[in-house]
Amino acid sequence: MCVFIGVTHGDNEARADWLAEKISGLRIFNDEAGKINLSLKDIDGEILLVSQFSLYSSCIKGRRPSFDSAAKPDEAERIYNYFVERVKAKGFKKISCGEFGADMEVEIINDGPLTFIIDSPEV
Repeated sequence: MCVFIGVTHGDNEARADWLAEKISGLRIFNDEAGKINLSLKDIDGEILLVSQFSLYSSCIKGRRPSFDSAAKPDEAERIYNYFVERVKAKGFKKISCGEFGADMEVEIINDGPLTFIIDSPEV
């Protein structure tokens, strides 16, 4: 599973906890009958966590994206690192992480038609 993580103003540890729990238990993988019924934990899957501030960009006005909704880098990095530690605590077989704030090339294979946007509730 590849998870792109964006941090916005007001994100906190409680939201990171909620997202780590949600992502680790989300039933989005096929079972033996072909039904979407298994979680990443159920299939003993691997996870790639990548910080992606541009998830909170806006392209509504003008021709240049605005990043005003993205948290400031120091706060975003703190929440991102906290989230990574919460996911690691879930005990997955393999967890890889991108480098916060780095210019990275990420190669993924999207196997199937499922891509989700998951946002935490106000917690």
